[in-house]
Amino acid sequence: MNVYSAIQRRRSIRRFKQQKISDSSLVKMIDAARLAPSASNIQPLEYIAVNDKKTCAEVFPLLKWARLIEGGDTPEEDKRPAAYIVVVINRNFLAKGGRHEVGAAVQNILLAALEDGIGSCWVRSFNASKLSEKLNIPEYCKPDSVIALGVPAESPVTEPAKKHKMEYWRDERGLLHVPKRKLGDILHRKKYIN
Repeated sequence: MNVYSAIQRRRSIRRFKQQKISDSSLVKMIDAARLAPSASNIQPLEYIAVNDKKTCAEVFPLLKWARLIEGGDTPEEDKRPAAYIVVVINRNFLAKGGRHEVGAAVQNILLAALEDGIGSCWVRSFNASKLSEKLNIPEYCKPDSVIALGVPAESPVTEPAKKHKMEYWRDERGLLHVPKRKLGDILHRKKYIN
C-alpha cells in the first residue's frame, strides 16, 4: 500500500475485534511516531504502550467516545480496544517549544497501524488526572492523546459533507458515515476565494 492510498483508506475505528495487539506492533507504531518532524528537533513526546487486558479495562472508562453521535457511541464490552498508545508531552521541553509535534506523531501511528491491519481512533477527550494516576505519569508530563487500537470490527464510510454539516452518524445497520468536505470547497489557488 502506498502512502496516499493509506491516507485515503484510514478512518477512525470505534469497534474492535477482541484480538491481542502484539508488543512488536506497538513498538513499530511508536517508532513511526518517534520519526515524525519535531520543531528544532526538540522531541518532547513520550509514549505509553498498553496491551494487557487489565490495564486496557482501567483505561477504557476514562475515555469519552464520539460525543457527536447521540448517546456517545461508546463501544460495547465485546468491541472495546485491545490496546492503547498514550501520547505524553514531557513539560521539561515546553520552554523550548514542542507543542505541535503531537499531530505529526499521531498521524504516523495511525498510518503504521493501518499498514499492520490495525484500526485506530485518536481520542482527545479523557480524564487526564485519572489517566495519569492509573499509568503513573509524572507531574512534569501531560497526557495529550490516547490512541485506541485493535483489529477493526467495522468499516466506516466517507461521504460528501453538506455545507457546514460535519456530524458523523450511524445508520440503522450500525454503519458509521463520516462526512468530508469536497476538495473543491477547501482548495484555493493564488488567493482565498469565498
